[in-house]
Amino acid sequence: MTSMEIASYLMTAVYVISFLAMSVILAKEAGRPIWLFGKGREKQALPAMLFRLAFAGAVIWPLVLSLFGNPIKADPLAKVLNGPWLDVLGHLLVVVGACVAILSQRHMGTSWRIGAAEGELGPIVDSGPFAVSRNPVFVGQTLLFVGLFIVLPSLIQAALTIALLIAIVLQVRVEERVLSQTLGEPYRDYQQRVRRWLGTRRMPENATS
Repeated sequence: MTSMEIASYLMTAVYVISFLAMSVILAKEAGRPIWLFGKGREKQALPAMLFRLAFAGAVIWPLVLSLFGNPIKADPLAKVLNGPWLDVLGHLLVVVGACVAILSQRHMGTSWRIGAAEGELGPIVDSGPFAVSRNPVFVGQTLLFVGLFIVLPSLIQAALTIALLIAIVLQVRVEERVLSQTLGEPYRDYQQRVRRWLGTRRMPENATS
């Protein structure tokens, strides 16, 4: 791997380790379990599996690529997305994405959880990055994976990136249903003020916050 590829991989590995460590820290601060994929009425097995696949692949696949090379001979993506400027762009996305995701996770504090289940949610967090996105952690993870794909383009890395995106879309739908049912009107007001991915909405002058 080139120096830029190594730097992007190390940043990704550091993020994954930080994500897990931060989850343990926040679980202790909250005093409750934060792994909620197996709880509640909503089925979350598929997104949980896809998240595991994407994160594990992001750490393992670049090592396989470095040690053994790409098993897919004449991988078309490796040829099309090859160039120093693309590496710079990809690395920038990796760094920005990792920073956005980990800072957003920390900002969520004791409301942080992995998955969603009724009766296991903390209060709404609508400040900081959550004032401009309802899902800034997922936005950051998306930027990171897209950046890593640009730096290390291959069909397998593309599949890992797509797995993450599918997991995010499925999980956001689940979480929105659970949050709406559990937190009620305050969460629905938040939905009206802040967009799912990025941006805010203009509220009517007579609307209450």
